[in-house]
Amino acid sequence: MGLTADSTGFSACGEFSVSRKSPADKIVALAGNPNVGKSTVFNALTGLHQHTGNWSGKTVAAAEGYFKRGDFSCVLADIPGTYSLMARSREEEVARNFILFGGIDAAVVVCDATCLSRSLNLALQIIEVCPKTLVCVNLMDEARRKKIRVDLDALERELGVPVVGTSAHDKRSLGVLVTRLEELCSGKYIPKPRKLRYIKPVEEALELVAPVVENAKILDGIPARWTALRLIEGDEALVSEIKSRMENSDNEALSEAVSDAERLLEQAGISDGVLTDRIVSCIMLNVEEICDEAVSGEVSGELSKADKVLTSKALGYPIMLVLLTLIFYITIVLANYPSEFLSSVLTKFGNFLSDKMVNASAPEWLRGALIDGVYRVTAWVVSVMLPPMAIFFPLFSLLEDLGYLPRIAYNLDRPFCKCSACGKQALTMAMGFGCNAAGIVGCRIIDSPRERLIAMLTNVFVPCNGRFPMILTIISLFFVGVSGFFGGLLSAVMLTGVIVLGIFTTLGVSKLLSLTILKGEPSSFTLELPPFRKPQIGKILLRSLLDRTIFVLGRALAAAAPAGLVIWLLANIQINGNAVLMYITDFLDPFGKFIGMDGVIIAAFLLGLPANEIVIPLTAMMYLQSGSLSEIEPTQLAELFTANGWTRVTALCVIIFSLMHFPCATSLLTVKKEAGGKWAALAFVIPTVCGIVLCAVIANIAGIFGA
Repeated sequence: MGLTADSTGFSACGEFSVSRKSPADKIVALAGNPNVGKSTVFNALTGLHQHTGNWSGKTVAAAEGYFKRGDFSCVLADIPGTYSLMARSREEEVARNFILFGGIDAAVVVCDATCLSRSLNLALQIIEVCPKTLVCVNLMDEARRKKIRVDLDALERELGVPVVGTSAHDKRSLGVLVTRLEELCSGKYIPKPRKLRYIKPVEEALELVAPVVENAKILDGIPARWTALRLIEGDEALVSEIKSRMENSDNEALSEAVSDAERLLEQAGISDGVLTDRIVSCIMLNVEEICDEAVSGEVSGELSKADKVLTSKALGYPIMLVLLTLIFYITIVLANYPSEFLSSVLTKFGNFLSDKMVNASAPEWLRGALIDGVYRVTAWVVSVMLPPMAIFFPLFSLLEDLGYLPRIAYNLDRPFCKCSACGKQALTMAMGFGCNAAGIVGCRIIDSPRERLIAMLTNVFVPCNGRFPMILTIISLFFVGVSGFFGGLLSAVMLTGVIVLGIFTTLGVSKLLSLTILKGEPSSFTLELPPFRKPQIGKILLRSLLDRTIFVLGRALAAAAPAGLVIWLLANIQINGNAVLMYITDFLDPFGKFIGMDGVIIAAFLLGLPANEIVIPLTAMMYLQSGSLSEIEPTQLAELFTANGWTRVTALCVIIFSLMHFPCATSLLTVKKEAGGKWAALAFVIPTVCGIVLCAVIANIAGIFGA
């Protein structure tokens, strides 16, 4: 195709600011339902590598890309996936507002060839407001496998706009799309869009309002019929935008015309609540007429046999738990050997660096700070975190790419609704498995501010990948007495149990918040179950290793290095013959003992605020009282901890507190950015209180029975 790619920043929230590289550039909106391959088309055209998860609502803000072929250059805006321009959600409002007010030259609507009737609902609405629309029927390869035939020529005749068929993963199939888009934008192709017809009372109401809208000359470039219908329908956000663009006299005339139209509809028995349903029904009748002419062999919307099993009440949850346990088992078994290897190599390299500094007559304090403090902590984080992350993230991404995560969300929708929370919270909770900060940002897909806050405040109860190694290490050291297959399986089962506890805690705290400071009823939402698709192994490995593993590891190392230095300083700076660190741990010790731990563990959690990954190495350093990990290997931790008073009760309390305590600094800053400082403070307090209470109960019950 001879495409060149570049990119610039763009946000579809607030004011629209799409930058052209030259006056000749065309601005094109890329729209479509979720899970139709819209973002994949965007990436293929622009070369901008954006994460495209196989679930609804993943794209919640627009992205801008640039491509050029010959004299044709285009700024392509990938707007949020949406089902309708009759905005009832945040994604739909963002998409609609960009199409209306973004100053676009054309639109491309990506449709799913395997379920064209659903996609055409949106396509017809966009064609109505933007006649210069190209319909891209994507996933043609999947349609052929399902024996679905789409007559592209017939579809183009019915719609009156250019139609192309593509398979987004095959860049060659996008060449025709670029050619037809160039013809549309240059005026070589003159669209003759299908005019949507509504039932007689609605048409009569439009005849009263449309001429007034036409004379007022508002919303330049937007058909008067569409604007009039939105005014009659009473879309408050859009009505406010329209009236702000009118003179007072026009406003008065328009209000009178809308009132006359409303009275006419009431006389016909069409109230405000019924009008939208009638409009949607008319659009779907148009869709059916088009599909009768252009589509044959389309599959029904019933659940497949696999989905009936995966989402059933009897088997949905057990299958979910088995898959989760299997992922953890594979991670545990495969991570052991590379972890030991990395630990050995990095320890030897640390000794080498230490010897070099001694030979160079470097000051002892400098060698201690850099090697025993900074290096050994970062080496620990690498050896403990990198292997399980490099295994866990690809496996989790595999489930995502297959399309299984929406099935998990479907299963968890009912319990979240019973807690007066939004079912979409199941999706943001799943995002938190990788990184709680990412899960918090993902809460933008929840439309209700109340439910969005509940999801943000409870996301920490799902342990991120920074806490997995810590929890797994404690389980392996104190609760799994065997190695090999059974040891790995037992560790995986126990880790899954911790995850299940986190999910139940999420539900319980969500219910408590909905009954107290965030009262309200659960909102409804559309959750699409996308078809199972063949995973792209190459992209999974690249995305999981670079976008996730390296990102999380880099964040952990950025926190581990300064934390290692701070701990070394606290352990080596003395006051009255005692290290500063000893004063801190002694001060925290009574509280630590009350909740089943000790002052050293509590201090490690506090000092581990930048990143949870460093809590275990900090604990080991403080027990050694030397600010150094040079005398301890990960395999010797059990002896070190037991020598300092750890029991299984201590280990259990550490696991519980690892699951339920304040989020890392990155997550707290993310909550502050998304919701404000007050909610960030609550995000710190709520899980910490839960952890303290549960650990105190466990410790005191154990004390009663002498455990």
